[in-house]
Amino acid sequence: MKILQINKFFYLNGGADKYFFEVSKLLKNHGHKVIFFSMKNQKNLFSKYEKYFIDYIDFSKAKFSFNALKNIGRTIYSLEAKRKIEKLIKDANPDIAHIHNIYHQISPSILHVLKKYNIPVVMTLHDYKLICPSYNLTNALNSKIILCEKCKKQKYYNCFLNKCVKNSYFASALNCLEAYIHNFLKIYEKNIDKFIAPSQFMKDKCVEFGINADKIIVLPNFVNKSGIRNQELRIRNNELGIMNHKLENYILYFGRLSKEKGIDTLLKAVSQLSIIHPVKSCKAGAKQFNRVNYQLRIVGSGDLRLKFEKLAKKLNIKNKIKFFGHLEGEELQKIIREAMFVVAPSIWYENCPLSILESFALGKSVIASKIGGIPELIKHSETGLLFEPGNAKDLANKIECLLNRPDKIIKMGQNALKIVREKFNADEHYKKLIKIYVQHLGG
Repeated sequence: MKILQINKFFYLNGGADKYFFEVSKLLKNHGHKVIFFSMKNQKNLFSKYEKYFIDYIDFSKAKFSFNALKNIGRTIYSLEAKRKIEKLIKDANPDIAHIHNIYHQISPSILHVLKKYNIPVVMTLHDYKLICPSYNLTNALNSKIILCEKCKKQKYYNCFLNKCVKNSYFASALNCLEAYIHNFLKIYEKNIDKFIAPSQFMKDKCVEFGINADKIIVLPNFVNKSGIRNQELRIRNNELGIMNHKLENYILYFGRLSKEKGIDTLLKAVSQLSIIHPVKSCKAGAKQFNRVNYQLRIVGSGDLRLKFEKLAKKLNIKNKIKFFGHLEGEELQKIIREAMFVVAPSIWYENCPLSILESFALGKSVIASKIGGIPELIKHSETGLLFEPGNAKDLANKIECLLNRPDKIIKMGQNALKIVREKFNADEHYKKLIKIYVQHLGG
């Protein structure tokens, strides 16, 4: 099968891009030919299809300018993307197209071309853009992130009134206009054969906002099987860190440093912990306690790092926190593997966070907010603990619970690895994804 994978970024910029590359690798490993369409960027990985990629355009800045006005048309409907994907289709003749994030830079202009050549189209819903102009069903009115569903029944003007996008009237107006036009034309619903929701929560929320339930199928994200296999070998060899006291004395957050990730809640929770915790020895039958200082390690990049560092200083916990910046590959796996456990304190409707699945695959239990699709991944007290979103006291209590129960840390980490092996492995994901593809190949 020749599969056209489409995403606006051809480098790792977030979870959607990571899935885009991982699923492409998965398809290649099963003998399929993967064709790429994306946007040019100096950060891009190599691709022989780069000559078909559209020119780079930066929407990260919300300032009003002449160039910004010129780009409005491309946001709604990109003639360049339409022209170049038609050339790619003629040259590569794909059997099916799998779309990821195309908003703004690529635009849905490509959908008409795909339909013109009778190419079935499936789209993974990595965020809430089809129902929310600001992508994540939140607004930042008065600089505070709050959940927001005011745009139900196509009341997209609320995005403008609340400056939901980058706290800018201009950026919010642009996204508002885009939402009204695309919804009026039903450009996504008419031209996409099947939407793939990585969580049941995502599907339910989209249906609640008016998308046809029959067009959405739930298929969670997956973890590369090699990582799972390596961790299973460590367990069989009695090398699950804490069993031999090889774990470092830290808890871990890794991911984007942004408001909706709830990092300020995590910092406040750490400030409520005791400086020294009595920790029961994990040796079988041992009764003694160790007195150990714990550290929070934060891995990730973002414009808010300085703000979080200042908050840590204000809370008088600067000496208990270490920021590592962006890590990937073996460096990231090592810091996850050696952590006591991972914390995911999001305050927005998370979809199917890869950070949780990656933690599970390395034998780590996760303390996470009870919000969005997260409870579909974490079984409370079995693979991790759930806490009330934004509640620092509740999070502190859950952290204390695990710090005082290393036996529970071990057991939940083993359960987490078992769950990801059984339900979120690459082989199962491939079988279900191919079934979706094949169901639409006949038109």
